[in-house]
Amino acid sequence: MVIRTFNPFTQEKLAEYEENTPEELTKIISVMRQRQKVWGTSIEQRIQSIREAKKRFEKGKNELATLMSREMGKPVSQSISEVEKCIWLMDYMTQNAEKMLEPEAVHTEATRSYIRFDPLGVILLIMPWNFPAWQVVRAGIPALMAGNGVILKHASIVTGTSLKLEELLGLDVFKSVVARGETALSLIEHVDGVSFTGSTGAGSKIAETAGRNIKKFVLELGGSDPFIVLKSADLEATVRNAVFARLQNNGQSCIASKRFIVHQDILKEFYTRLREEFARVKVGDPLKQDTFLGPLSSAEQKSTVARQLGELSVIGRVERVQSIDEGNFIPPSLALTDTSYTEEVFGPVAIVKGFRTPEEALALANETPFGLGASVWGDRDEAEALIPGIQAGMVFVNKVVASDPRLPFGGVKKSGIGRELSRYGLLEFTNIRSVWVS
Repeated sequence: MVIRTFNPFTQEKLAEYEENTPEELTKIISVMRQRQKVWGTSIEQRIQSIREAKKRFEKGKNELATLMSREMGKPVSQSISEVEKCIWLMDYMTQNAEKMLEPEAVHTEATRSYIRFDPLGVILLIMPWNFPAWQVVRAGIPALMAGNGVILKHASIVTGTSLKLEELLGLDVFKSVVARGETALSLIEHVDGVSFTGSTGAGSKIAETAGRNIKKFVLELGGSDPFIVLKSADLEATVRNAVFARLQNNGQSCIASKRFIVHQDILKEFYTRLREEFARVKVGDPLKQDTFLGPLSSAEQKSTVARQLGELSVIGRVERVQSIDEGNFIPPSLALTDTSYTEEVFGPVAIVKGFRTPEEALALANETPFGLGASVWGDRDEAEALIPGIQAGMVFVNKVVASDPRLPFGGVKKSGIGRELSRYGLLEFTNIRSVWVS
C-alpha cells in the first residue's frame, strides 16, 4: 500500500511512499540484530559515529527544518530551533555517555562486585508527528549510545522527515520503516524494547502488546499541564511566557501549558493581558520566518479541536481572539470556565480558571488524569512550597516546561511510564547487570 503526505497549509500532496512488506520488515530486524552485535561492543566508536552524525545535522539543518514545516505545519523558525536542540542532545551524549555507562562498583563480601550497563538489543521507536525530529533524537540517540540498534516507525504524515533523519544519522544500526500503526504493534514481538510517544489510548495498546510479549517499554503520552499563577507573579513576564507555553508548535505539544490556574485577585488582569498578546501573534504561512502560529497538522486535528471548543463553550465562555479559521487553522482562543474539562486540547486554546487558596490551586492542578509537567509563577519560596502536592513528573518555577538533555523527561498517571534524557533515560534500554566475583 501507499502512504501519502500532504502540506497542511496549502493542502497539496507532497509525496507518496510504498509501505514495507512484512517480509521486508522481518529482514530489516534480522539484519539489524547482526549489526547491533558489532555496534554494541565499542563506546568509543559509538561516540565518534554520533559526532559525525551531528556534523551532517548541522549541514542539513535548514533542509530538514523546511521539510518538517511542509509536512506538519510547524513555523519554520521553530523547526530550526528543534533541529538545533537535536544537535545539542548529540553533543551532550557524546560528552557524557561514556561516564554514565561506566560500571558501578558496589562494596560487598565479594572479591569484586559491580553493576554493568549493557545494551538490550534492537529497540523499536514509534514516534509522533508534532516534534518529528526531536522526539526521534530524544529517544533514539540515548538508545544508540547505550549500544542498541534502532528501528523507527514514524507517524505517516511525516514519512519524508523520517527517511531524512535516517539519511542524516547515516548509521547502519538506525533504520526508518514505512508502515502504518497496526503494523508497529506486530513488530513489538520481534524486538527487545519499544519506546512510544503519542496518545494515551495508543500507548495503552502498545503497553498491552509489550506486556504480553514481556518486552521493556517506555511511554511518553499526553498531558494537560497546569500553569499556576500566584498573586506574587510578575504579570508582564508571566503573560509573555504564557503565550509561548500555550502556542508553541501551534499548540500541539504534550508539555504545552493547557490550563491556566490564576489567583482570583489578578485573574481579570491576567486574562485581559493574555487576550491582548494572543491578538498580536502572527498567524499564517509556516514557511515565513515571522510566523509564530501555523495550521494544525491535518483536517482531522482541526475537527477534533473545533469539537473541543464547542464543548468548552457549553461549560464556560470561549473567545476566539483572531478571525482566521480557513484551511487547517484554529485561531488563538481562550476558554474561561470554573468547570473541570479533563480532555487534552491539542491546539491553540488556553483554558483559564481562578483560585483563592493554595489548596484550591493544587486541587485544580491535579483534577486531570494526566501528570506530565507543571509550572508555577510567582515568589520562589511560595511556588516551591506547592511542588510536593503537584502530581506531575516535572515542575518548573518561573520557567516554561521544556525537555532538557541534562534532566529526566517523563510523567506520571496517564502521561506515561519511564523516562527519557539524562542518565535515567540513557539507562532505560540497558541490561542493568549485577556481577559478583569471588
